[in-house]
Formats: sequence, structure tokens, C-alpha cells
Amino acid sequence: MNLGLMFEAMMVLPSGIGLTLTLTALSLTAGFLLSVPLAFVRAFGRPSLSLSVLAYTYVIRGTPMLVQLFLLYYGLSQIEAVRASVFWVVLRDPFWCALFAFSLNSAAHTTEILCRGLQSVPKGVVEAATALGLKRIQIARLVTFPIAFRISLPAYGNEVVGMIKGSSLASTVTLLEITGMARQLVSSTFAPYEIFIVAGAIYLALTTLAVKATQFLERRLSTDDHLRQRRKVRFRRALPSHEITTPVP
Repeated sequence: MNLGLMFEAMMVLPSGIGLTLTLTALSLTAGFLLSVPLAFVRAFGRPSLSLSVLAYTYVIRGTPMLVQLFLLYYGLSQIEAVRASVFWVVLRDPFWCALFAFSLNSAAHTTEILCRGLQSVPKGVVEAATALGLKRIQIARLVTFPIAFRISLPAYGNEVVGMIKGSSLASTVTLLEITGMARQLVSSTFAPYEIFIVAGAIYLALTTLAVKATQFLERRLSTDDHLRQRRKVRFRRALPSHEITTPVP
């Protein structure tokens, strides 16, 4: 094992972390925003709409993300109508193709995760909110979705970790994120063993941070109510007690 090459890789590969995190963050954000309405349709929509969303998630989740990326980057360029459209300015750029593919993939997985969370919300909670006079959109925004998100958070943490690792596929379309930088360095040094060990260590560090952040958020969401109740109890105990006394004749 050449420690000098590993040290060189430790100096070079971190320059790709920015692109990796950018692709991951934008893909997760776009996928999450798209998945929220799709999850409600999937869980509570009409059968025809629910089946349409199911078809989308079934196809995307059942095919490799690498194939989806190749279809967008290499496949769309073979269509004359696409090359002649205004969208070609974006679709010919490997960054936007990768972002589009990753976002669609993340949206499909997140839709099913949130759908399971929405279906796990107790019906009594929704009935209580209805009895209070809340409208359907208010129930969805203030009651159903917060509870479903809390339930779905552990599974969504896995999606975050998977997207960090999946962003390495962007190197196949010439993007120089962590894996792309590693492949470029390997082509000049012919030492894949040392360089990819360093690349793997960087991905391990990023995924570890993502897991810790998810666990922290999960603890915060699961203990906030308990902490508030404890504070209320302490506050009540601190109040002076007012005893009712009757005058003695």
C-alpha cells in the first residue's frame, strides 16, 4: 500500500465533496417537495389517481438509477424533438440531467415512505380534528403530515444515506464529484486500491454525519412533547398552593 498516494488522494478528493453535497441536497429537496402531494394522492386519492402514482413509483423504484440516468443523458439526445426544444439547453448539461434523474428517483422512494406514514396516522386523531371544525387542508397541514413525517423519519434517513451514495453515479456522465475525482486520479496514477479506499472513507464520513443528524432530529421530534409536559409539571409545582380556609366561629 502506497501511503504517499493515499495522502495525495486525501488532498485531491475533498474538492469533489461540494458537488456531491450539492447534488444530494438539491435532489432530496426537489424529491421531497414532489413527493408530498404524490404521497397524499397515493394514500387518500381516487383509485385511478392512486394507481397512476403507484405506477410511477413502481417503475422508478424497480429500475436501477444508473439506467434512468443513462436514459436521460444519452437517450433524450437521440430524439430530434428534444434537441429542437427549449429544454435542450438544460438537458444537454450533465449536471441537470443527473439532478433530474436523482430527483425523480428520490421522489419515488419518498412518496412510498410518506404514504406508509400517512396511512399509519390514527383515525381517531383525524376524527378529533374534524370535530374541532378544521378543514381538510388544515387537517393535512397541521395534523396528518406532521405525525406522518415523524413516523417516516427513520425510513427517510435511509433515503438520505442512499442518495449520498447514489450521487457517485454522476461520475458516469463526466461530473467530477468524489467518485469522478477518484476515477480521474486513478487514470493518472494507476493505483485504484489506495485512491478508492480514501474515496470510500469520505463517503463513510458523509453518511455517518447524515445518520447522526437524522437520529438527532428524531430525538428532538420524539421528546419535544415530553419535555414540554415535564416543564409544565415543574412550573405547576413551583406555584404556591392556595388553600381554602373557612373562618372558625
